[in-house]
Amino acid sequence: MGIKSKEIVENFYTSLFKGEEGILDNYLHPNVNLTWYGTTGLKKLDFNEILNLRDDMAKNFEELKAEVEKIVEEDHQIAIQFTYHVKTIENPDEEMPLAHFMAIWELKDNKLFKGVQISQLGEEIDESPWS
Repeated sequence: MGIKSKEIVENFYTSLFKGEEGILDNYLHPNVNLTWYGTTGLKKLDFNEILNLRDDMAKNFEELKAEVEKIVEEDHQIAIQFTYHVKTIENPDEEMPLAHFMAIWELKDNKLFKGVQISQLGEEIDESPWS
């Protein structure tokens, strides 16, 4: 049995900035299409644009990791909710939330093919129910 669709999506986000050569080739379909609704507006990204974005972020942060809160699969669509935490070059000792994400992906040939992603700038989340 091969890798599960949920694992493909989760592994993409958690390993995106580990600097492995060809990491995007492992997870993204060559004809990938990502529609991203973010704080700077709507972006439609193809494979090369995702690669450029990843490279820019890798230059700007000392460390970046994804904390996955939830991942579900239904009818060949995978939804993931996660937060990227970063350590900046200026302040490498402090980890802080960069952004919160919700994404839904369709896979093709066991690779991310068509995705929609929404993000909001990061802030600390108070876990207490009625603060």
